Amino acid sequence: MPTAERLEAFIAAVESGAHAKAIENYYTEDATMRENQAEPRRGRGTLVAHEQAVLDRTESVVSTCVRPAFVNGDHVVIRWVFDFRFKGGKAVRMEELAWQRWAGDRIAEEEFFYDPAQNKPA
Repeated sequence: MPTAERLEAFIAAVESGAHAKAIENYYTEDATMRENQAEPRRGRGTLVAHEQAVLDRTESVVSTCVRPAFVNGDHVVIRWVFDFRFKGGKAVRMEELAWQRWAGDRIAEEEFFYDPAQNKPA
């Protein structure tokens, strides 16, 4: 179960734009991540590489946690809003819920729920 301080530090890392570094620092080595019940990506190295590939396509990302974050034991739900500005000018605003299962002070499993129709230029 994450402490309140650890969860706040994770949220702050994401909001600061350190997305790939947050995965390195806050996910277990064998963590999984999946989107809208798709096949999960497995392993922290894979998760970091995928996140970095997304970031490499962007000019900027503004990440905002919409409070409160919900915690129940090892389970956390965070509502995120991401404002992406991609290279070439495309802008996308994504709002999603992230369901997480923590193992101690690291995220072991995460699933994102969002409307894929949001992935259209603003």
